[in-house]
Parts: sequence; C-alpha cells; structure tokens
Amino acid sequence: MISINLVGLILAFAVCVPSAAVGFAFWALEKRLEKREKRDELKRLERQKEIDDREAKRQENEYLTLRCVTAALALGEATARAVQRIPDAHCNGDMKEALEYATKVKHEQKEFIQREGVQSIYRDREAG
Repeated sequence: MISINLVGLILAFAVCVPSAAVGFAFWALEKRLEKREKRDELKRLERQKEIDDREAKRQENEYLTLRCVTAALALGEATARAVQRIPDAHCNGDMKEALEYATKVKHEQKEFIQREGVQSIYRDREAG
C-alpha cells in the first residue's frame, strides 16, 4: 500500500510555491523589460529617421543656396560684361576689379567643391 506522508507533502508544497512565485515574477519582469526595449528601439528609430530627414533637407537647402549664389554670380558677370560693352557707360576700374574678383571666387568655390567631392568618395569607400 502507498503511504503518503502529509507533512512531507505540505513541506514540498511550501517549498515549491515560493519558488514558482519568484519564477513567475521574474518571467513577468523580463517580459516587461523586453516590451520596454522594443518601445525604446522604435522611438530611437523614429528619432533617427527624423534626424536623417532633417539632414537631407539641410543638404538640399545648401545645394539650392549654392545654385542661387552661382546664378546671382552669373547674372552679375553677364551684367558687368554687358555694361562694359556699352560705349557711353564709362566703366571705371572698379567694374573690372569686381568682375575679376567674382571670377576668382567662383573658381575657388568650384575647386573646393571638387576637393570635397573627391574626399567624400574616399571617405565613403573607407566607411563601407
């Protein structure tokens, strides 16, 4: 016949219940932490997307500003050359100096952009 020791059974139950409760508490805590990590990761990705979008817009703005400066410079050069061709305009040396300065700055800007473009290509290759 099978004899059941009631005291042993109560003792085994008393030992298992706290252990199970602690195990459940840790499991629930772990699930909560995982949920928080997922939420934080989604927020981080959203912030990074906003930062990337802002950076792309800033770069587009700089590009458009550069084009505006180039257009204004071209218009200024064309106007200066047209005025120089008018016989009655009596252009002084300031017009010629301004035109030379504008041409010099235009070339410096073009050289800078070319240098940066080449450096950017090599930085991209090293990073990739």
